[in-house]
Amino acid sequence: MFFFQEGFTYRNFLLDVLTIFFFVVWFWLIITVASDLFRRHDVSGWVKAIWVIGWIVFPFIFMLAYLIWHGRGMAERNLQRAQQARDELRSVVGFSIADEIEKLGRLKQAGSISDAEFARLRARLVQ
Repeated sequence: MFFFQEGFTYRNFLLDVLTIFFFVVWFWLIITVASDLFRRHDVSGWVKAIWVIGWIVFPFIFMLAYLIWHGRGMAERNLQRAQQARDELRSVVGFSIADEIEKLGRLKQAGSISDAEFARLRARLVQ
């Protein structure tokens, strides 16, 4: 209550900003972790229900536990989803590796890119 007696001060403003920041980070974590949990196909519905009940009863402990135990898996699943989205976009747009290599060849002939850049970009496309 001491802070409220002072009125509007710089310290109160900083505390408000810090509080809002932590709420935003907390909600972002909840959304990120919950979306990862519900997108997983390797976990049964009962395990998902236990995680959700744990988040309701002990939110900080269960959120940190999920991030510690499944953090690497979250990153791998996000990478797979991004790769899948990129492949779907390429199929819709009509991306062709041969067309891109031809464009790189023209850039090399025009002198826009060096031989090393051409080789690096070509290797990246072929992967």
